[in-house]
Amino acid sequence: MRKLWSTLAVAALVLATAQAQAATLPFTGALSISLAGLAPLTANGTGNATATLDGNHISSLAISASPFNAVGVVVPITDPAAAPIKGIQATLHNAAGAFSGATLAGTMSVNGVTKVCLFKACSNATANLSVPLSVVGAGGTIAVPPGTTTASIHVTVVGAPWTAGTAAVGTVTVMGFQHGPASATSSTAANSGAVRLVTPIFVSTDIGPSAVVPGFGFLDLHFVPEPGTLLLLGSGVAGLVMFGRSKRS
Repeated sequence: MRKLWSTLAVAALVLATAQAQAATLPFTGALSISLAGLAPLTANGTGNATATLDGNHISSLAISASPFNAVGVVVPITDPAAAPIKGIQATLHNAAGAFSGATLAGTMSVNGVTKVCLFKACSNATANLSVPLSVVGAGGTIAVPPGTTTASIHVTVVGAPWTAGTAAVGTVTVMGFQHGPASATSSTAANSGAVRLVTPIFVSTDIGPSAVVPGFGFLDLHFVPEPGTLLLLGSGVAGLVMFGRSKRS
């Protein structure tokens, strides 16, 4: 029996050491952009993230470019309170991203543009307001002078890095998170673990009622380990148990 426990202890140590190294985490998820509290534009995607693990805790996470992309996605706006906005249209994709820290944070720019359709639906808008996205999730400021868009309005967009903590535009805030199936950050990389990263988007315009337009980006990742990985882990434990039994006999 003592030999069995010794064997299991050594195996656990080897497994823990391996888990502290880089790992590939398959995911499903979505990249969403919401402006002025309106319904978000969403690009769904799947891919593999490269993570550094300490057990099932994620200490760093990297995502390749473009698992999330959308072309000409339209969200109609029917709420009279949102006038003159009648719709939002976007073409976008994510650049490569890298996040780290006890609370995951880092940069991943969103490449593309959001078009705010004014007065009529996007298919027949009488004026459009283009909101560039390149600083979203990366940080910095981009200004679009009057005449550059179909609506002659000065637009400035200020972006910031992503965080699993709190993002704020003025007094408006949203929360990110990172947790596993047991709602603990130490199990984020486990089956059904999830990460939500958020980033603030500050938009200012020459339009009096919309001089400041708060917006937010949301990056949601849901980790789904490959079936082969689970099968390998299960067979490894079973093999250790059988090895212990054979040593006892």
